[in-house]
Amino acid sequence: MIRVLLVDDQPLIRSGFRALLDNEDDIEVVAEAADGAAGVALAREHVPDIALVDIQMPVVDGIEATRRIAAEEALAGVHVVILTNYGLDEYVFDALRAGAAGFLVKDIEPEDFLHAVRVAARGDALLAPSITRKLIDRYVSRPPRPGPVLDELTNREREAVALVAQGLSTEEIAEHMVISPLTAKTHVNRAMTKLHARDRAQLVVFAYESGLVSPQERGTRPPRP
Repeated sequence: MIRVLLVDDQPLIRSGFRALLDNEDDIEVVAEAADGAAGVALAREHVPDIALVDIQMPVVDGIEATRRIAAEEALAGVHVVILTNYGLDEYVFDALRAGAAGFLVKDIEPEDFLHAVRVAARGDALLAPSITRKLIDRYVSRPPRPGPVLDELTNREREAVALVAQGLSTEEIAEHMVISPLTAKTHVNRAMTKLHARDRAQLVVFAYESGLVSPQERGTRPPRP
């Protein structure tokens, strides 16, 4: 059962998402909050698998709420998915660095929304296609910032991170690298540990900022070996 916390200051948005989620046999809404401070408190109380958090709220906004959740060891298993009306804006990068597992725009189709919740629950990076495209475009105009941290990764770990940034699942990474899914997951997890990344979304940010992946590479699948 996937346990979900809804954090949004608009009751109509919360009720709409709750109606969708409660209709699924494998998803349960455990609590709702109308601001970030209450959301963090409820995350501590219920320790959900997913926290769907609005980016702009009173009292405490979504970025700060994400930062507080990510900072608590007891909440390490909580995957925060940011909800936004606006697509890419100046808050997106801050929220990813704060520990968000991904972003969804609120006008997402119901079936895509439910799929996204399940993807996030698996720990995969989650970015709405419209936001991903804009994220890539933003990086086109930014020079890479390589650093010594790349030296901490093995060649296989670098390859795995690059494939994560290109949108491949664990199974697809395994197929491309000609290894088992368990080994692929191990490479990704070790890279996350070395880079102090909370989840795959932060690996994507690192891959672009470090120059490990160029914007032109994203959106096209690598050739099969």
